Amino acid sequence: MTTVTPFDLAHKATQDAPEDDAARLALYECLADSELFLLLAEETDDQSLAPALIETEEGQFLMAFDLEERLTAFTGKEAPYAALPGRVIVGQLAGQGIGLGINLGVAESAILMPPEAVDWLAGMLAEAAPEADEGWPDYFLAPNLSEAVLDRLAAKLAPFGAVVPEAFLAGVGWEDGRQGHILAFETLPDAAGPEAEPALAKAVSEALAFAGLEGEEIAVVFLPADDPARPTLVEIGWRVVLVPAETAEEAEAPKGPGMDPDRPPVLR
Repeated sequence: MTTVTPFDLAHKATQDAPEDDAARLALYECLADSELFLLLAEETDDQSLAPALIETEEGQFLMAFDLEERLTAFTGKEAPYAALPGRVIVGQLAGQGIGLGINLGVAESAILMPPEAVDWLAGMLAEAAPEADEGWPDYFLAPNLSEAVLDRLAAKLAPFGAVVPEAFLAGVGWEDGRQGHILAFETLPDAAGPEAEPALAKAVSEALAFAGLEGEEIAVVFLPADDPARPTLVEIGWRVVLVPAETAEEAEAPKGPGMDPDRPPVLR
């Protein structure tokens, strides 16, 4: 049975609605969040990768695939590869004048990203940074966002489900007339590490950016379970359920080249 990947579905959505900007943004977001199998020119270690550089009439491209078997189908034999998050590949390629091919010749979801598109996506990921804290609001409101945004947040934050199971999204306001939104998580356990909170905030910013809502802001806060604001947030807010991430057994499995997020390899 043919495996249908999230990237396949996102690509089909762009084909079904070629004029839909939201569908195209969702495709790029899916690419950034996906684990991709990058074709290498030779076997290498975790610290320095040598991708296979393909020369075409349109320039130089790296080849990546969202399934290992698709890479094998492309090469026709076993070939060296590195499993990397799409965002890492794009970030390393930015500014180098090299494009990126995804699933070329092996799936209907094949795309060829020219260097300009690679640079644009890298810029989107870099710019999706959390906004500065505007201070604690004076009152809470029901959220004024579409349920589609709620679904997007839940999907984007799903990888954090093993750390925190839920959050509450609510509107907020200040006496001077300013309004916005807040996404409240319970204070994370120490075991989550110091990078977990910034990573959650970055994921929220990316979800808004790729939803075409750059003008919207959602402040991310972490509150103790007994915080006096929590009952109000639970009452009027939307509950965002984070699907648990990988099991402990999967988390402890050895990582392939490039799959340690704390030590992304350098492309050469």
